[in-house]
Amino acid sequence: MAETHDHDRELKGREARTPPIRSSGEGNGHVAEHGHGGLFGEKTELILAVASAAALGVGLLIEWVASQQVALASYVAAYLCGGFFTVREALDNLRRRRFEIDTLMIAAAAGAALLGHWSEGALLLALFSLGHALEGYAMGRARRAIEALSKLAPEIAVVRRGQGVEQVPVEQLKVGDIVVVKPNERLPADGLVVVGESSVDQAPITGESVPVDKRPITGKPDSNTDFAKAAVENRVFAGTINGPGALEVWVARPAVETTLARVVRMVADAQAQRSPTQQFTERFERIFVPCVLVGIAALMFAWVVVDETFQQSFYRAMAVLVAASPCALAISVPSAVLSGIARAGRGGVLVKGGGPLENLGTLKAIAFDKTGTLTEGKPRLTDILPAPGIDVTELLRDAIAIEELSDHPLAAAVVRDGREKLGGEPGLKADNVESIIGKGVKGSVGGRSIWIGKPGLFDGANGAAMPDAIRMQALDLERTGRTVMVVRQDDAYLGVLGLMDKERAAARDVIARLKRLGIQRMIMLTGDNQSVADTIARQVGLTEARGSLMPEDKVAFIKDLREREGKVAMVGDGVNDAPALANATVGIAMGAAGSDVALETADIALMADDLNHLTFAVGLSRQTSSIIRQNLWVSLGVVAVLIPSTLFGLQIGAAIVFHEGSTVLVVFNALRLLAYREPGASHASGGEQASRPGAVVRAGA
Repeated sequence: MAETHDHDRELKGREARTPPIRSSGEGNGHVAEHGHGGLFGEKTELILAVASAAALGVGLLIEWVASQQVALASYVAAYLCGGFFTVREALDNLRRRRFEIDTLMIAAAAGAALLGHWSEGALLLALFSLGHALEGYAMGRARRAIEALSKLAPEIAVVRRGQGVEQVPVEQLKVGDIVVVKPNERLPADGLVVVGESSVDQAPITGESVPVDKRPITGKPDSNTDFAKAAVENRVFAGTINGPGALEVWVARPAVETTLARVVRMVADAQAQRSPTQQFTERFERIFVPCVLVGIAALMFAWVVVDETFQQSFYRAMAVLVAASPCALAISVPSAVLSGIARAGRGGVLVKGGGPLENLGTLKAIAFDKTGTLTEGKPRLTDILPAPGIDVTELLRDAIAIEELSDHPLAAAVVRDGREKLGGEPGLKADNVESIIGKGVKGSVGGRSIWIGKPGLFDGANGAAMPDAIRMQALDLERTGRTVMVVRQDDAYLGVLGLMDKERAAARDVIARLKRLGIQRMIMLTGDNQSVADTIARQVGLTEARGSLMPEDKVAFIKDLREREGKVAMVGDGVNDAPALANATVGIAMGAAGSDVALETADIALMADDLNHLTFAVGLSRQTSSIIRQNLWVSLGVVAVLIPSTLFGLQIGAAIVFHEGSTVLVVFNALRLLAYREPGASHASGGEQASRPGAVVRAGA
């Protein structure tokens, strides 16, 4: 209702670890900071509002048994208590050359007093200030749910120094420090476990339903170690809760760059981003408020053309002024958006603003990456088919040498499973390894050129074409859903490798729940061949699949889908799929915790590598969109009814009750989102973290 004052809310002692949460928005009636201090601290506004209502009640009682003149002192007291903060904010707005809702309310109350209607003016200020204070309290709940994130990390860390330990402030931790974490303590930094085994409750960051087992990383980490690529069992995050075992953790990031700090920073930034409906209501208000003021000015002179007194015309104008003030409209969308973002954060879902939150709640098409999203992302080497005259050992040793220098998930599977099949034989060394984007990789082993990739790479454009026998082997494997890799040495073909990636255990259930939520088209996009794509799509229940896609093909498909469907979401890992994520209406990154690229690229980041969190995010967005629509109907409906009602004689007092009641109603309707739980979910997903020990809500929400 009152204009938001953008200012930092500093969290004492934590500035170096996490940035302050900022209020969002500016201008007419956006989510307001109600941190009005005074004699009674932050509750001063609420206490004064209650005092105003009490003085009004006393005045009405006195007027009933005596007269208005006797009750005047009580009405004046109600004016002073109810108008104190309202006048302050109105003057502040006027100094900035803004004519806001607070100013309209003061004008209406002053007009009522001039006409001698002290009781109605006191009622206006009492209810307006009470609604304002309750709005501040209610919105504070949503904001505190977000601010709780910044209070998760401990202030002191125990650091190993030589043979001993010492306590240091968390903000003084440096990359490479070894911190000691006792059982049941919160972790002070992002890092890699180097000593000890335990289970860690990661719900505050990722929303995961069960603790994750942790064990020491192989080898000694150093400045070249990539934290984001470390295994899940080795990686820990600041703000998470250690389980029964003591751990020693190598610090991978300074305090200001931890995943927790980045999430807090992004959530704070998200509050300033407007949803489509919010942008519409702001444009509407900019046109509506001046029109109301012009109408009020005209109504004041109705006595010139209508047979009534100036007092009657002025009173009607003041009543219309109260009825037409769009307080409920101004707060209806920001309150829902802020509550939705806060609830998402508690469930391990980072939503970067009202736009993605609202768009996800209205779209009907989702595209999925395959590897690591719908499948486990851990393919196994299932088939080794050497060419005639070629030994299995020769085929594997050359393939392993090349793939060892590639960072593709399939390469890791070939190296891991190939070495196991060779029984630990010493490997060969490859040189000049380079990727052929979307097709394969090439390099040299022992002075001979080695090519490994999809069958399409060997069409004759890059050397000898694939023999029919090799082609038939590849086709047979593809028909069974394998991903096929052909290996060629110079112009001689060594054979074919088949790999299989299992679907995620939750994939079928998630796809079924998305259908129940109203998602009509679900498409898998993959670089694998069409047979593999069709097999996986059929297993998990997708509506369609597109295979053999290059990165640019995925982008083109997403653009085309947006044109046909209006809106589309893309779900991927945020690294290989960054272009497609960026071109979707809503880009959703899986397993974003610890991944810089995923956090920066996506509009929505599922912090845990858990597909179940997708249905929680979609369901919450659907509910947010529903509540936004409800709030708009209530706020616009009340204004539409009250304006003609006051024109035809509805008293100011009744208009005030309906006006302020609608404002409080839309705020508390929005706050229902803080208690959102995905209906019918049979798992402990991100939507159920609010009640779990260690969840963000428990840390101060």
